[in-house]
Amino acid sequence: MADVTLADVVRLLDRAYPPSTAESWDAVGLVTGDPAQPVRRVLLAVDPVAAVVDEAVAWGADLVVVHHPLLLRGVHSVAATTFKGALLHRLVRAGVALYVAHTNADAAVDGVAHALAEAVGLVDLEPLVALPAPALDKHVVLVPVADADRLVDALAAAGAGALGEYTRCAWTTTGEGTFTPSAAAHPTVGRAGEAARVVEARVEMVAPRHLRAAVVRAMRAAHPYEEPAFDVLELARWDGPTGTGRIGRPATPTTLREFAERVAAVLPPTAQGVRFAGDPAAVLSRVAVVGGSGDSLFDAVRAAGVDAYLTADLRHHPASELRERAEFEGGGGPGGRPFLVDVAHFASEWPWLDRAAARLREDVRTAGATVETRVSTLTTDPWTGRVASPGHLDPSEGTTT
Repeated sequence: MADVTLADVVRLLDRAYPPSTAESWDAVGLVTGDPAQPVRRVLLAVDPVAAVVDEAVAWGADLVVVHHPLLLRGVHSVAATTFKGALLHRLVRAGVALYVAHTNADAAVDGVAHALAEAVGLVDLEPLVALPAPALDKHVVLVPVADADRLVDALAAAGAGALGEYTRCAWTTTGEGTFTPSAAAHPTVGRAGEAARVVEARVEMVAPRHLRAAVVRAMRAAHPYEEPAFDVLELARWDGPTGTGRIGRPATPTTLREFAERVAAVLPPTAQGVRFAGDPAAVLSRVAVVGGSGDSLFDAVRAAGVDAYLTADLRHHPASELRERAEFEGGGGPGGRPFLVDVAHFASEWPWLDRAAARLREDVRTAGATVETRVSTLTTDPWTGRVASPGHLDPSEGTTT
């Protein structure tokens, strides 16, 4: 099989994690690298830190795919006198490209939130905050029956008629069209000043709204009439399969404590471990998850009516207020929902790496090439240790630790 270029890999990654779904403040995509360079080895990691760059260079990686941006905010210099500049210089000297998939990977089908939800045993997943499906137009064109197939081909080549894994999707019916050309017209059918009747096909195809101009140009070029009759209808929008976070149900009945224990078992160990707030014996039916920092989504979590919320980086005041409100509205006590499960930021996003690696290998294979992938097992969580408070009482066990 042939080698794949960096440009090819970026195109595949952008298709899996469309940059258009990233938050407006985010910085995603290719950071450094020559689009023409071959890519044989790809290292995947959560953070673009020095230890990951060391691993990439030692392994002979051609590309590092990370979740967190190295250059999230604008810079005026990447001189090696700064730690970020030094990392970039080392990557460039070693011929290692760097690519970022951040909030676009959070939102994607099979992305960060999806991987986290499945890792902790949730099924029947749906977005917590869904992104609207891409805006679509319906193109309706009247054309002589004999020219209908050629018109469908032209519109499909311009991007119309693609529905999921299907292309050239069209619906047609026939009817009779009538018109009278003026003396200045150059009709394909009929004569100036005389009413003409033609058996025509009504062709309907959908297309992404951003391709409207291209589809209309293709229609005009393929249509035999000098003045084709057509409509462009804007279709209503609906929630798509992508978006922030995921909601699901545990595959088997579980309590809050059992769920927290499963989270601890499947995520990489960190100094923080897993914290939870709520009645440990409460049974969970629906759970929301967000990889990374998630306390800004508390309103969406409450509106979703879930029993528990798994995320990272929960701050004291937002978490305290959420629990106070839940307990107040639940009649007092720890049974108010949603409960909280808090993990380390790095750990919540790590399960995605294996999934991203597998998808990249398959996409490259489908393109007729091969690539070797490796998921970094380095713990890049910044916290390195924890000291338990003496005499700490675990209320769920009634013991002192």
